[in-house]
Amino acid sequence: MIIRSETPEDIAVISEVTIAAFSDHPISNHTEQFIINALRRANALTISLVAEIDGKIAGHIAFSPIRISDGSTGWYGLGPVSVLPELQRQGIGTALVLKGISMLKEIGGQGCALVGYPDYYKRFGFKNNPDLIHEGIPQEFFLVLHFYENIAKGKVEFHESFLATR
Repeated sequence: MIIRSETPEDIAVISEVTIAAFSDHPISNHTEQFIINALRRANALTISLVAEIDGKIAGHIAFSPIRISDGSTGWYGLGPVSVLPELQRQGIGTALVLKGISMLKEIGGQGCALVGYPDYYKRFGFKNNPDLIHEGIPQEFFLVLHFYENIAKGKVEFHESFLATR
C-alpha cells in the first residue's frame, strides 16, 4: 500500500471510492463526495491523501481548516475518510489517519477535530473534550486530538463546504 497526496487524475476515483464507502453508512447523508469537491474548489483541502494498492485507489482522507471561537489557529478537521467496502477493516483507514496526523504536525498544526465513532478514533488519541463543542452534534461523537499543550476552548466550525449537497 502506498499513501500519497491526491493528483488531479485521482479526483473522479476519489468520488467513486467515497460514494461506495458511505453507500450503506447508517448516519450518512450521502453528501461526502460533494463535501470533498467543495473543499477542493474552495482551496480548503489542506491535506488530501489516497491509499493506493496495486495501482488502484482504495481509500481517501481529507483534512481542512476549522475555526474555533477562542481564536486558536492551526486546527484542522478530519473527514471524510473513505475506504472501499470490500477493503475495510484491513488497516487502510488507520494508515490514512496516521499519515494525515503526521503531516498536520509537520506543517505546524495544533490539533484535529472530527465527528465520528469514539470506539474507532480513540486508538489515535481522539477524545471528547467538553471545552470544545460543535453545535448540533452530540458531544460524544465530537472528538478532538490536541497535538501540544495549547488547549483551545470554544465552539468549533468546520469549513462551509461541509454543507455541500451537490
